Amino acid sequence: MSTLNKIKSLSEIIHPEVVQWRRHLHANPELSYQEFNTAAFVATQLKSFGLDPVPIATTGLVALIQGKPGKNTIALRADMDALPIEEKNKVAYKSTTPGVMHACGHDVHTASLLGTARILSQLKNEFEGTVKLIFQPGEEKNPGGASYMIKEGALQNPTPASIIGQHVMPLVPVGKVGFREGMYMASSDEIYLKVIGKGGHGAAPELAIDPVVIASHIIIALQQVISRNASPKQPTVLTFGRIVGEGATNIIPNEVNIAGTFRALNEQWRKEGLEKIEKMAKGIAESMGGKCEVTISHGYPYLENNPELTRRIRQAAEAYVGKENVVDIELTLGSEDFAYYSHVVPASFYRLGTRNEAKGLTSYVHSPTFDIDEDALKLGPGLMAWMALTELSN
Repeated sequence: MSTLNKIKSLSEIIHPEVVQWRRHLHANPELSYQEFNTAAFVATQLKSFGLDPVPIATTGLVALIQGKPGKNTIALRADMDALPIEEKNKVAYKSTTPGVMHACGHDVHTASLLGTARILSQLKNEFEGTVKLIFQPGEEKNPGGASYMIKEGALQNPTPASIIGQHVMPLVPVGKVGFREGMYMASSDEIYLKVIGKGGHGAAPELAIDPVVIASHIIIALQQVISRNASPKQPTVLTFGRIVGEGATNIIPNEVNIAGTFRALNEQWRKEGLEKIEKMAKGIAESMGGKCEVTISHGYPYLENNPELTRRIRQAAEAYVGKENVVDIELTLGSEDFAYYSHVVPASFYRLGTRNEAKGLTSYVHSPTFDIDEDALKLGPGLMAWMALTELSN
């Protein structure tokens, strides 16, 4: 039996167990940088495969699968954290933690990589080189768990020639996988504005400095940073999703707090755009008699899929699932801390289809009804194992 068929057979055999891992993780989600029980669960499974996981970045893990002596190392990554969302699904494996849910599929990523580890551990006498498994915390929260993993040496001893990451995609039907070469995802920075005025009675605005009005001018004006400063050929977006002014119908508050996100696909524009946002916000507030304090939480860089690596693993996917089940995915202004890895070693981030309209599984990520068709877990573990072995042979 060929290695490809062995991997497919093993992926089919372990599917029920991978599903159980995923359901356990889904029912027991943990927020970013709090994945202590999740990491312990992953470590227990890895040890049962004969591996020796090493703790890193507090709640992260790294483990090596040593094949026959060889010079190449390939890294595979999964993220483990959940989101602060109250789950609304009515399933047996629904989250048991109030207000916390695996609404972005990290339970799927973790279970799938455990399945990959299980397969490769059983085939370690049939390939040359080393597979490095990276289970990371905190993908959902700045500055991103990947940044801590890299700082603490996840990409050292040995340094991988490349790294591959997988993410669920509810827009792609189950059984299909998606790829994109080159620029794929945006940088992401969080912007916090505190607009300070002078509170007073709503019937006597001349005695106050109204931060609500100032904040309104700032929000509208800052869209000019995008429409009149960024090149229309350069995708970028500025969105404010939170405004808090603790006044009332007849009370002008002392301050208004605003929070938003700035996305870009160019590091030079990212720097320039943030500078313009800060300067404009402060200037508008000052011109209207108030003050604006600007805090920028720098997040993930842009994510670029190495073209040569992506082309190779796409070809591997075509061999595994058939060319008709491999699709192109579009550039997005979403962000991912996998991007940090892509700035250190050649990287590729692909999408695993999880959608099944017949089963009603169509909700997008970060929603309280997100779920997947678990048939995707028949494909995910084996596909990543096959990609890893094709890369080791290059």
